Amino acid sequence: MNRTTPFSKKFGYDRGGPVDRYYIKKFLEIESGSIRGRVLEVGENTYTRKYGGDKVTKMDVLHVDESNESATFIGDLSNAPHIPDSTFDCIVLLQTLHLIYDFKQALKTCHRILKPGGTLLVTVPGITPIDYEEWGYTWYWSFTDMAMKKIMTETFPDGTFEVNNYGNVLSASAFLYGMSENELTTDQLDEHDPNMQVTVTVRAVKKGKV
Repeated sequence: MNRTTPFSKKFGYDRGGPVDRYYIKKFLEIESGSIRGRVLEVGENTYTRKYGGDKVTKMDVLHVDESNESATFIGDLSNAPHIPDSTFDCIVLLQTLHLIYDFKQALKTCHRILKPGGTLLVTVPGITPIDYEEWGYTWYWSFTDMAMKKIMTETFPDGTFEVNNYGNVLSASAFLYGMSENELTTDQLDEHDPNMQVTVTVRAVKKGKV
């Protein structure tokens, strides 16, 4: 690692898969029971299909680009009055908030469009490279667990939420260098240092009954 350039400028996708995806998948495995009913995923429906399975009765996709053929809603989550209130049992919002300048308004939209008792599953980057390609132009933020706790208090004031983080100095360094999750062992990835937050996760539930 005695170098000033990363091994990969594609987050490690070209080497087998990004380090942070290991933590995202682990979070979704833990929370898979919440991915049920009518589910909205931002960007695509890959994780809804994988972790929701037969529990999902209807899948929706929100995308900012109208050319995305799988999208059932088009628009910016921070300004989405066309998405009806109290519609979804679950929202899967992965690695998206850092690309939205008004991320608090995006979370307020999530609160509005969730059904009472519905669940929001969020992941955000902590220690991370910035995209070298298209998303680098709208890459505004990184987050800590303390920031997310404060933000969720403001945007889900009547609900309950849990914030966690994943990572350690080795996985953080590997991620910055563009290494693949496959180049580290499970034990190395699972070692937890709360001061080396690669990925921060949130599970929030809107007040009320399903």
